[in-house]
Amino acid sequence: MSRLEREPVNVAVGILMKPNGDVLLGQRPAGKPMAGYWEFPGGKVESGESIFDALKRELLEELGVEIASAEPWCGIEHQYAHAHVRLHFYISREWRGEPQSLEGQAFSWQGSVDVEPLLPAAIPLIEWLDELRQESV
Repeated sequence: MSRLEREPVNVAVGILMKPNGDVLLGQRPAGKPMAGYWEFPGGKVESGESIFDALKRELLEELGVEIASAEPWCGIEHQYAHAHVRLHFYISREWRGEPQSLEGQAFSWQGSVDVEPLLPAAIPLIEWLDELRQESV
């Protein structure tokens, strides 16, 4: 069975959202697949790990923030050339610490997202986030 035919890799993804609706995006660093693309922070779920525990671990490792709470938001599957992923998105409005670039990545707080290029799987989420922001105003 080829890598692309295997079960998708589960990935926990965090959308850190400030009270004003701004969200944090990170840029994939050199040496990773799709380097230079912007994405929401997160990473692979390890064997035996819950998605929420993976989210907490990944955001602590990548950004040095401790997630206090997060709510499941949506899930999507996406087929990239290098991997088939199942993305589990959580929205967190409560965390401790200020994001830091612990893996050498650039990051940016965005109101209306205007960074390019975005990872293809993140593109539809931007419109959904805009709708979510409008509902919470």
